[in-house]
Amino acid sequence: MYLHFINQFIQSVFQTTSIYQIYPRSFYDSNGDGIGDIQGIIQKLDYIKDLGFETIWISPFYSSPQADFGYDISDYYNIAPEYGTMQDVEQLIDEVHRRDMKILFDMVMNHTSNQHHWFLESKKDKTNPKADWYIWRDKPNNWKSIVGPKGWQYCEERNQYYFASFLPFQPDLNYRNPAVKQAMFDVCRFWLQKKVDGFRLDIFNCIIKDAAFKDNPFSLLHIVPSEDFPGGNFQIRKYSLNQEENFELAKELRNVVDEFQPERILLGEVFGKNEVKKKYLGNNDGLHLIFLFDMLFFKFKAKFFQKKIIEYNYHYPFPLVPTTVFSNHDQLRSIGRIGNNLAKAKLLALLQFTLRGVPTVYYGEEIGMTNGKIPIKKGKDPIAETFRWVPQFIADMLPVGINRDNCRTPMQWNNGKNAGFSDGNETWLPLNTDVENRNVSQQKADKDSLLNVFKSVIHLRKNNAALHAGNIEIVSVYNPNILAFTRSYEKETLLVLLNFSNKKIKIELNQTIKQILFSIKNKASFNGFLDGYNGVVLKL
Repeated sequence: MYLHFINQFIQSVFQTTSIYQIYPRSFYDSNGDGIGDIQGIIQKLDYIKDLGFETIWISPFYSSPQADFGYDISDYYNIAPEYGTMQDVEQLIDEVHRRDMKILFDMVMNHTSNQHHWFLESKKDKTNPKADWYIWRDKPNNWKSIVGPKGWQYCEERNQYYFASFLPFQPDLNYRNPAVKQAMFDVCRFWLQKKVDGFRLDIFNCIIKDAAFKDNPFSLLHIVPSEDFPGGNFQIRKYSLNQEENFELAKELRNVVDEFQPERILLGEVFGKNEVKKKYLGNNDGLHLIFLFDMLFFKFKAKFFQKKIIEYNYHYPFPLVPTTVFSNHDQLRSIGRIGNNLAKAKLLALLQFTLRGVPTVYYGEEIGMTNGKIPIKKGKDPIAETFRWVPQFIADMLPVGINRDNCRTPMQWNNGKNAGFSDGNETWLPLNTDVENRNVSQQKADKDSLLNVFKSVIHLRKNNAALHAGNIEIVSVYNPNILAFTRSYEKETLLVLLNFSNKKIKIELNQTIKQILFSIKNKASFNGFLDGYNGVVLKL
């Protein structure tokens, strides 16, 4: 009965897929101007397909002043010229589908650029047709933005303040106005009609705020932002995040995407406690998936991941599906948390693709790209501009990065000019100095490389229903450095063993091993010993 229940829900692509995130500005430059572009992505689709990924998520490339490099949209219906044309985007969608893959666009529904024509009209006066398309107040309350102390921005033309959840030039739309909601739903329909397979939804939990504008509570305990309490800065965002109407908005947007066939996907960027975040999923009638960002701040210990398996199983049981993500365009690359150690990175790759859930990999993660070393004072990131006053040595000690340029440096394709990213004389961000042996060309040729471990485990997951659709259960092996769990589907059971130490460890197993499906250290058999930082997948 239980397995039958699972089978009913694993037919949807969103529950078994794997996702590769592309930051287009940094992926591949096809025309030599130093900026990645749409044609560059098209030229590298076979690379992504060969790795085994089934879905691509691309950060925004709509028309934009690029003050936040695409997350400040001035026209949802057009393409920023540095990235290409509408014809390029249509070709990209077709080429992805021709390779039997899916493509998600990044949809920023919470705010627009302050250069969007809606806002330019809205700010003129208090009586124009777009006057209440944004959140305006004569007198600000105490709400802070997510990234700084000031959420309300004064507009001289209207002699009023508008609210911006993120940065001052990104005014929040007013979704309590039905016309706004309809306009944004129509934007989504426009791209769905062009056969986009769905959307990653930027800061979706910010969209609808408290109607009475009640002040957020002050808290001495919440200084630094966290997954449970985003924003930090001595404030709990009780009335400006995760309002009940936001959960209803998720269902309304689901109805929009359900108008289209084949099935489309909604993947939400939301923050808060698990019991709050999961409301966005509804009862199979809300968002399909939500990011679980606590993995971004992992501790490289078996116990940490054991707790996460238990936690995710409790909060996201079938038919819900968790997600696993270690890096993205907003946070420092995860390899920095393990001292840029490639052996540890291989273990994390095996873990990510054997856990229950949908794995998302950030471009360059598969070759162990390290964080850049661009100082705050030279950062192009608007958050870096906001925090230029912070001494560099303090910024280097913070648990969250305040210069996102350092996780957005150009993709390293080879160890030639500009790491193969561009033929131009200059790139939009400086390249990492750590290119040797951390580029696609060299790692492709090395059978033991991190890239080839990623390729192996991605295909292993793809070809084994127990890994992409089965249940998960912790196995006790009585050693704190070993993480052990089974993945089971119908009559098949796989055992995953991961050694988080650098020492060989003996593991006592009572089960009979039928086959070794994968070993990081390429062991042909398993004799009960697991080398340091090795991981294996065994068929029982």
